[in-house]
Amino acid sequence: RLINGENGVPGIPVVWGISATVERFNRAIEGMQSRSTLPPVTVDASRVQESGLLKDTIALDIPDEAGRFDTVLLSRATDKLRESSAEWAAYAAQQGGGEPVQPLMVLQLPNTPNQKLVGEWLDTIFRKWPDLPETAVAHVLGEHKPQTFGRYTVPHIAPERVQDDTSIRVLLAKDAISTGWDCPRAEVMLSFRPASDPTHIAQLLGRMVRTPLARRIPGNDRLNMVDCLLPYFDKEAVERVVKSLRDGSGEMPPTGRILINPVEMKPNPEVTAAIRDKFVSLPSQTRPQRGAKPPVRLTALAHELAFDGLLPGAGSKAHAAMHAVLDAIVADPAKHFTDKRASVMTVEGRTILANLRKNEIRDDPFETEADDAVIGDAFRRSARILSPDIARTYTVERAKRHDATDFDDALIEAREDVAALHLLENLQVQFDAEATKQANAWLAEFKGAIKQLPDDRQDAYRQIIAMSTQPQDVDLALPVSRLEPTTVREQDGTETMIPVYSRHLLCDDKGQYPAELNGWERKVLEAESAREGFRFWYRNPARPSQDSLGIGYVEDSETRIVRPDFIFFAEQDGKVVADIVDPHDPSRADALPKLQGLVRYVEAHPDAFRRVAAVAFVDGRWRVLELTRMDVRNAVITATRATGLYAGAMAGDYH
Repeated sequence: RLINGENGVPGIPVVWGISATVERFNRAIEGMQSRSTLPPVTVDASRVQESGLLKDTIALDIPDEAGRFDTVLLSRATDKLRESSAEWAAYAAQQGGGEPVQPLMVLQLPNTPNQKLVGEWLDTIFRKWPDLPETAVAHVLGEHKPQTFGRYTVPHIAPERVQDDTSIRVLLAKDAISTGWDCPRAEVMLSFRPASDPTHIAQLLGRMVRTPLARRIPGNDRLNMVDCLLPYFDKEAVERVVKSLRDGSGEMPPTGRILINPVEMKPNPEVTAAIRDKFVSLPSQTRPQRGAKPPVRLTALAHELAFDGLLPGAGSKAHAAMHAVLDAIVADPAKHFTDKRASVMTVEGRTILANLRKNEIRDDPFETEADDAVIGDAFRRSARILSPDIARTYTVERAKRHDATDFDDALIEAREDVAALHLLENLQVQFDAEATKQANAWLAEFKGAIKQLPDDRQDAYRQIIAMSTQPQDVDLALPVSRLEPTTVREQDGTETMIPVYSRHLLCDDKGQYPAELNGWERKVLEAESAREGFRFWYRNPARPSQDSLGIGYVEDSETRIVRPDFIFFAEQDGKVVADIVDPHDPSRADALPKLQGLVRYVEAHPDAFRRVAAVAFVDGRWRVLELTRMDVRNAVITATRATGLYAGAMAGDYH
């Protein structure tokens, strides 16, 4: 009806659909009448995940056997809600106080719920969590009035109010939560409804993946995850949704890992403070942002420094520094500023004169004074280079220096000065370089003070650091909680245990860490663990998170991030040292660009790692490129393919 119209009412002229599950929208579009369709635009899922707006992990609890597990699963879900509440409270206290997130459990009821049975479910919840008040339960059912379930009278609440009414901790719902509902503090869901449609399942999970604080909690999987207990969902449909979420296929909401029945890993108690300090000192890199503007980055940084009291008056200091840069550029005789200003103040052209009687054509040049519209356009061109804010303050600064008796006249002259700036050769290159230099100097000066701030404030600076067209260094966050699967489901439906390993930075209560390693990865772990001085290892997460070390590389003119598989920690001469060891198939198209990215990283951080080793199995032999060697780095930079590097003299045998 909206697209094609109905009963004489015309359809909407332009239809723009935005969705993570576009299948139904596309079906509707197929029936359009007398319309043209533009190509779809797909958002890069990795950039969505990098933003920290979505949870990193969805933990799915799906029973392996048939039967009714209502009370068992309700007890489990209540435990998860209580644990999540305690974790958020501890995090708020660790961050210096403030109101903690109050996580919500969504209890999805069948189409025709048995009132007595729902009352028994509520009994189970309150028995499991006696401190939870009965007023913490509400419903969003179609009947917009209080509902009686057993001995409980549960009030109705509008779906859009649930997020802000933090007294509500358990929400009874049917279909209201599958579409058009937004509640980032919903962290646990138990569904007693059957579901087999993959799109419906994906939409339901999509309601649950928003992060409560609109940012990732550094190194804490427990606070970056959502728990979904789905006893009556079709297993094959869930597996299809899980697969599409894992590999980015299909039309599902982009998110991070999907784990079935995971176990929480905590910091290994045997890891020393020296190793932890070494870990957080390792430089990670951000993914560049297209169109990032250094002047905007500088003024944003100044705002945050002033807000946190680290640099009072930072905004005016930033502008003063950039005004001085502009003064120097204007004063440079080679820039010919006076000539450029004169050209802005005039409009030049040519008049074509055609003498039809003599069949002659000639053109005469003309020159006329520019009007406000021309000068205004020139000013906006300069402002796009300088940033509108700096262009405005520089105009005022120059007006103060003019000899005009009337300040309004001085402002007009100063505006004309700024309007001419965009004509100066290499202005943007010089100005951006100086803005970057000033911002980086402040970031270096206040690095220690910024690390003492709460996570939300550190995240603000992290985003500013990333406002660059080049990869920028950021600190790693120490992992404090990670959820890992302990079993893998085979194609025939059977489950096998995932191998466990010792000496990882994170572990379970037995000191073990489960990891699905391929043959190359097992070879690396075995070889590195046997080296003299080895102490611990770290499986670097492949996902964008603060506890994952990323390194920029360029492929097809686009900067991407590689996340090496392993970081190893050892003791050498009484000091803790770190090694990157990354097994990677050299026949892949991205192999050489990644190697070259590692080389540039090593050259930018020569003292961060003892070894940076790229390992491959070539022609029946294990080979390694030690990128801390200058001759190896030079060979990588000039190479045309990766396989030749491993087969040549620059590589050594890996054992």
